[in-house]
Amino acid sequence: MGKTYDIQAIMNFLPHRYPFILVDRILDLVPGEKITALKNVTINEPFFQGHFPSYPIMPGVLIVEAMAQAAGVLALESMPAERRGAPVFFMGLDKVKFRKPVIPGDQLIFEVKIIKFRSKVVKASGKALVDENIVAEAEMMATLG
Repeated sequence: MGKTYDIQAIMNFLPHRYPFILVDRILDLVPGEKITALKNVTINEPFFQGHFPSYPIMPGVLIVEAMAQAAGVLALESMPAERRGAPVFFMGLDKVKFRKPVIPGDQLIFEVKIIKFRSKVVKASGKALVDENIVAEAEMMATLG
């Protein structure tokens, strides 16, 4: 990976902003193939106020959303330069599984691989890990532009 993908670079790809940008850094990216991304989970996340006050756990839908955001960066970086900047819209989820709770202090690592890439649709499979243990997994589809 020749590029650096810090939060500023990620925000150049994704339209999401606080409190909904859920990827902090890209650790590895091979256009057209795979991405590894990171999210630091802190008690300061706004969703922990209500999910759940006495036992804070990250909502599963937000884990999948973060995984989809990583897939979005991968899809956009895999497109020809003239098509970048087009919106990526989530279309569907398959084979979603949640295996363990994610709590403040965890570091989520997302590993996403492209299964199919057509001109307007991308399908990817992803895993979310904490300490090398799978906490969630899913197949995702999105439409490009």
